Formats: sequence, structure tokens, C-alpha cells
Amino acid sequence: MQAFEARPPPLTTEPDGVVRVAGTRVPLETIVAAFDAGATAEEISQQYASVDLASVYAVISYVLDHRGEVDEYVKRRYEAAAALRGKIEAAFPPAGIRARLLARRSSSGPA
Repeated sequence: MQAFEARPPPLTTEPDGVVRVAGTRVPLETIVAAFDAGATAEEISQQYASVDLASVYAVISYVLDHRGEVDEYVKRRYEAAAALRGKIEAAFPPAGIRARLLARRSSSGPA
């Protein structure tokens, strides 16, 4: 009889390759970023209410045990996000957006 049962981390990989905390929409890189910024497991659990404290601890444990792999995954996710942001900004240039929004507001009159 074994005194303790090892369980896999509560992580799932979506069809698009995004790793999330099981049963939530919270991506792994969100937990990693919060932990790396100095947040405690309790603070992370409070900030992301859909992730229970035990899951946060399990994810942090997994991250610490697989730091190289996790860092590479997070790097790829950030690079993909930057590439997508570049495509969106090329299609919809952000320059002057505040002025356009203010102009639109003033032309529509008071709400």
C-alpha cells in the first residue's frame, strides 16, 4: 500500500495548444506570470477565483519541476500573441484612435 498518491497537475491542453488550469479558462502563462511577479499561491487563488488553492499549488509545483519546458512554452505563447497583435495593428492602426473616438463622441451629442 502506498501512503501517498501522485497526481498529475491540473492542466489541460486545448486543441489550439493553449495549456489551461483544468476546469477553468485560466491559461498556464497567467499563473506563471503572477508567481514570477512574486504573488503567493493564496493571492493567485484570490485573483483568479475559478482556480482553487490546491490547483494553484499543484501548478506552481509543476512549474518548478519543469521550469525549462514551461519557460519555453510561455515564450512561444508571448511570441504568438505579439505576432497576432502586429497583424491586428497593421489592419487597424492604433495611431490617432483616441482622437477618432473623441470626434465620434462629440459628433453624436450628449448621451
